[in-house]
Amino acid sequence: MADTSYDVIVLGSGPGGYVASIRCAQLGLKTAIVERENLGGICLNWGCIPTKAMLRSAEIYHYMQNAKDYGLVAKGIEADLEAIVKRSRGVAKQLSQGISHLMKKNKITVHMGEGTMTGATSMTVKGDKGEEKLSAKHVIVATGARARDLPFALADGKRVWTYRHAMVPPEMPSKLLVIGSGAIGIEFASFYNDMGVDVTVVEMLDRIVPVEDHDVSAFLEKSLKKQGINIMTGAGVDDLKVGAKGVTAKIKDKSGKVATTEFSHVIVAIGILPNTENIGIDNLADLDRGFIQIDPFGRTKTKGLWAIGDCVPGPWLAHKASHEGVSCAEAIAQELGNKDVHPHPLDRGAIPGCTYCHPQVASVGMTEAAAKEAGLDIKVGNFPFIGNGKAIALGEAEGMIKTVFDAKTGELLGAHMVGAEVTELIQGYTVGKVLETTEAELMQTVFPHPTLSEMMHESVLDAYGRAIHF
Repeated sequence: MADTSYDVIVLGSGPGGYVASIRCAQLGLKTAIVERENLGGICLNWGCIPTKAMLRSAEIYHYMQNAKDYGLVAKGIEADLEAIVKRSRGVAKQLSQGISHLMKKNKITVHMGEGTMTGATSMTVKGDKGEEKLSAKHVIVATGARARDLPFALADGKRVWTYRHAMVPPEMPSKLLVIGSGAIGIEFASFYNDMGVDVTVVEMLDRIVPVEDHDVSAFLEKSLKKQGINIMTGAGVDDLKVGAKGVTAKIKDKSGKVATTEFSHVIVAIGILPNTENIGIDNLADLDRGFIQIDPFGRTKTKGLWAIGDCVPGPWLAHKASHEGVSCAEAIAQELGNKDVHPHPLDRGAIPGCTYCHPQVASVGMTEAAAKEAGLDIKVGNFPFIGNGKAIALGEAEGMIKTVFDAKTGELLGAHMVGAEVTELIQGYTVGKVLETTEAELMQTVFPHPTLSEMMHESVLDAYGRAIHF
C-alpha cells in the first residue's frame, strides 16, 4: 500500500476541485487531486459544457428552419440526434483531456478512485490499482452533487431520466414531461422543443425559473408558450406509472384538478443532493440536509478540513465553485505561512446566474421584490430588445433588460435579463457590482454601437427617466 503525503489533497475534480488544486499548486503547495470518474467532474462531463453543445445544435437547427426570415433558402433540414449527442460527448471529452493536461502542467498528482476520509487530513483511495493511503496538511472536499430522484419513480434511463440520461437519450421522445422549471429543466425543455418534441413543463411554484425576477419569469413563460411548450405552474405530479412504451402521469393543476396524461419520456429536474454520504466526514463536519457547513473561506468545524462547490450551501453553480476554490486555496496557503496572498470571501450577492434556453436568461444581485422586501427605496429601469438596432438586425427583438438601484445611494442592487446572448452581457453588471459602481458611472460609460450592450446603458438611463431610444 502506497503512503503519500501532500500539503493539500482535493477530493473531487469538478470546477471547484480542479481550480482549487491549480491555485494551490501555483502557490507552491504540493497538491494531489482524487477523482472517481472523469476529470472535470459533472460540469465538464455531464453538465454545463455538454448541455451547451446540445443547445447550440438546437439553436442552429432553429435558425435553419427559419432561414427565410434572413432571406435564405434551406430545404430538407433534419436533426440527427445521434450526431448531436456524439458532438456533445466529443466536446466533453476534449475538455476533460484539457484538465488532465492542466494537472500535468501544474505538477498535480492525480489519484483515480473512490476517496474516503479516515481522519481530518487523511484518506484512502480505492481504484483499479488497489488501495492507496494518502495524507496531507489540509484536505478540500469538492465532491459535488447529483440529481434528486422522485421517491415514487426512480430514474431508470429508459423512460424516466435525470439530466445525465437526457444528454445521451436512447431515442428522441415523442411527448416529453419535464418536472421542475429551474435552469436544468427549462434548458432541456427548450432543447427538446427546438428538436420538434411535444413538451410539457410542470412547476409546483407559481412561476417558472422561480429564482429569477418576476418580470423575467413572466416574459420567459410567455415566450416559451409561444414556441409551443405547455407550461403548468402551481401544479404537481402526484404519480408516475412507467410502462414499456411510455409513462402515465397524474398531474394536479393549480385548481386541484387531477388529470391523467400519457408521455413517452419524463425528465426529473427537481433539485440536487450533495455527494457527502459514505466519504467519512459525518463526524468531521456539520451537515445540513447533507450540505457541509463552512465559513466564508470554506473552513469546516475541523481544523485542516475544507469544503467547496455543490456539496456546500448554494447557489450551486460552477463559477461559484471555482471562485470558492481560489479563495479556499489562498486561505490554506496563508495558514501555511504565505504572507503574499490576501484571500477574499465569496460575495454571494455578486454571483451571476445564467439559463441557456431560448431566449436566454441571466441575472445578478437582488430582484425588485427582494429589494422591496429588504425595505429599500429603489429605482427600476426597463429596456426592451425591440428598441435596440442590433437586436432587430439579428432578428432577435424579443427580450428585456431590467436594473434595480438604491434610490438613495445609486448602488446597483441587481440586473435581470431575458433575450438573445444575455448570458454574455450579464458580466458587465457583475463587474459593476464588484466595483461598487453607481448609476453615475454607468451613465457616463460609452457603450459601442451597434451592440446589444447598449440596452444595458438604456436600462440604467430608464431607471432615472432618461432613456433615449424607447
